[in-house]
Amino acid sequence: MSYRSDSKPSAAVNAIRVLETVARFGTGTTAKEVTDTLHMAQATAYRVLNSLVADEFLARTSDLRGFALGHAISGLITAATPPTVPTAARNEIEKFRAGNRFAVHLVMFRNAALRVADEDPDYPVRSVFEMLRNPHASAAGKLMLAHLEERESLFPGGPLVRVTGHTIADHARLKEELAEIRSKGEAVEINELEEGSASLAVPVTRPSGSVGAAVCLTGSAERFDSICEHAESARALASRLAPLLF
Repeated sequence: MSYRSDSKPSAAVNAIRVLETVARFGTGTTAKEVTDTLHMAQATAYRVLNSLVADEFLARTSDLRGFALGHAISGLITAATPPTVPTAARNEIEKFRAGNRFAVHLVMFRNAALRVADEDPDYPVRSVFEMLRNPHASAAGKLMLAHLEERESLFPGGPLVRVTGHTIADHARLKEELAEIRSKGEAVEINELEEGSASLAVPVTRPSGSVGAAVCLTGSAERFDSICEHAESARALASRLAPLLF
């Protein structure tokens, strides 16, 4: 990657350059290798390296002589990489879609964020940006939040965006619904993400028991009752998908 050389690099640019160097040289990269490669002042290199270690983007090797990529980097890589859905799982989803009158999507949960892993080609997610940015407005997002709430450090704070006039924007009311979702084992939304649309989400569970994805059925709000009639078959699909995905 190239950087502008007509001005002094910012702290962020220096951090990225150091991370790239460690990634290229691999585990055990020394401070000298960093300074020599980047033509960076030793004091600057040590300041950046120590900061990256403190934030867990880098880790010191066991002999304390070098550096390796740290735990926090895996979160960035995971967030940037599209979810992988095995062919066997895709085939199961396709078979389910063939006998269904509604959109069927597989949404995976990564680092407290939603990722559309397998989108129904006949009924694409029309409000995907709003869904990814505002999980409290979608059935899949509420299912994820219901299980994140038990880990307060990951549960999002701050104001809740009102995507439509029906979106829950009150934290107390949202917490009540999340408790109900944990009890029922499914999440729903009607007109909350998009006016005229409704969705049902059922969990796909990891071997550890945590929820790692959702099978979502989406259709018009006026046909929500019909969507719910497919809840049990969606649960059966989720059970078949679990060992294929996790």
